[in-house]
Amino acid sequence: MTTPRFADLLPLALDVTASLSAADRTRRLVDVVHAALPCDAVALLRLDGDVLVPVATSGLSEDVYGRRFRRAEHPRLDILCSAEHPTRFPADSELPDPYDGLVVGDAVLEHGHVHSCLGCPLRVEGELVGVLTADAVEPGAFDRLDDEFLSYLAALAGASLRTNALIEALQARADHQGRVARDLVEDVLARRGASLVGGSDELARLRREIDLVAPSDFPVLVTGETGVGKELVVRMLHAASRRADQTLVYVNCAALPHAIAESELFGHAKGAFTGADKERFGKFRVADGATLFLDEIGELPLELQPKLLRALQEGEIQSIGDDRPLHVDVRVLAATNRDLEAEVRAGRFRADLLHRLDVCRIHVPPLRERKGDVAPLAGHFADRGRARLGTGPIRFAPDALRRLSAGEWPGNVRELENVISRGILRASARVQGGEPVLIEGTDLDVGEAGGRSGTTAEAPTRAAGADDAPRTLRDATEDLQRRMIRAAVKHHGGNWAAAGRELGLERANLHRLARRLGLK
Repeated sequence: MTTPRFADLLPLALDVTASLSAADRTRRLVDVVHAALPCDAVALLRLDGDVLVPVATSGLSEDVYGRRFRRAEHPRLDILCSAEHPTRFPADSELPDPYDGLVVGDAVLEHGHVHSCLGCPLRVEGELVGVLTADAVEPGAFDRLDDEFLSYLAALAGASLRTNALIEALQARADHQGRVARDLVEDVLARRGASLVGGSDELARLRREIDLVAPSDFPVLVTGETGVGKELVVRMLHAASRRADQTLVYVNCAALPHAIAESELFGHAKGAFTGADKERFGKFRVADGATLFLDEIGELPLELQPKLLRALQEGEIQSIGDDRPLHVDVRVLAATNRDLEAEVRAGRFRADLLHRLDVCRIHVPPLRERKGDVAPLAGHFADRGRARLGTGPIRFAPDALRRLSAGEWPGNVRELENVISRGILRASARVQGGEPVLIEGTDLDVGEAGGRSGTTAEAPTRAAGADDAPRTLRDATEDLQRRMIRAAVKHHGGNWAAAGRELGLERANLHRLARRLGLK
């Protein structure tokens, strides 16, 4: 075993002041550490609140970038964050290692577990900014490392991480048209309860467009196929706008009944029609000073489009039964999966309204055009599924990741999430509660060309004798639905409307499903 030398740290010291991009800086850091230490994997994680976010890794599966490590759920990482100095964990430690099943290589596939683990808290001027971890399959791999060497390594890594944060902040402030670092965008999303996962060139372009358009008050039209994440893009636009501290008011134009659509958008005066026993504020008035999200704008009734055009052009609305126009300050963000130019030609959408909405257009690319995002998204959905279903750690076998990456995904990100949810259910049926879950390629009902495989095989049972094992795929699906609904309702404190939004269901549909499943 080669003993690390202080000379091995020289590249890190030079990189702190070098003119490097954030990605290059962190990439070089983990590569230098991997070469200097007798390890199989290295990870640099940035602290965001109580969550550790992977910034750069070496020797770990690529789906790790879609995962988030909460301190409360990972005792080893929590110990590192609380420590003042580098920490080694004994080979026989009973604390679960966060990277079990994520380290790549033949040795790991054979042994299955990490046996040597060390970590360094990264502090700058006393403030914890992240951690640097190294893992090895061989027991005792780090026993001979010098503590002083590790302290210098931690100091240089912390300085590099802080330098990256400062450079990224200056770049974002100085040039909105320049490249915006992924971590800064994800910081905003995490605070706002959303996340955008992936590192493809297409997603980088999308982030740049969002960063350019978000600070303005221009209307934005977000286009793209069903399931690509248009609503998520809209929420990112709002989160990065000057109105971020105000409400994002949501309207699904496809769900607006024609009889009350005008009242929903623009309000009505008391006595305006039979049953109007009190004044009603429409969505535009509710969103005064904030942002209004018109989802499925292509479904808006043609007779309402002139009033929407006036609201966009003049900032004026008029409630039903009220002769006085009211001025409102509303930024409109709209989304559609329709070809609005074709709708204009067919006479179903006004050309002048399209021109007013289409001041800034952001197109969300389908998942088949950004295959590099599939693995990080898989890791993200696996973590979300574990939290909702209460399973043990969820990992993907290599053949599972290959199968996911080979798919065409006509249903885009939404289809990917559904496939992984079903895969988690099947894989978790093979283990006892709380044990690690390994998703195999056969657990995923996606063919090599994408889409459902079409099989209706029975879901695998749990360990022999388990009374609660689903018997068929329908039983398994209903069991998953019950657990997800219970978890969502509990998460939102019994608020079924909020639970429905999280699950992507209208409130009425959620209530009907809950009754069918025996939850109400």
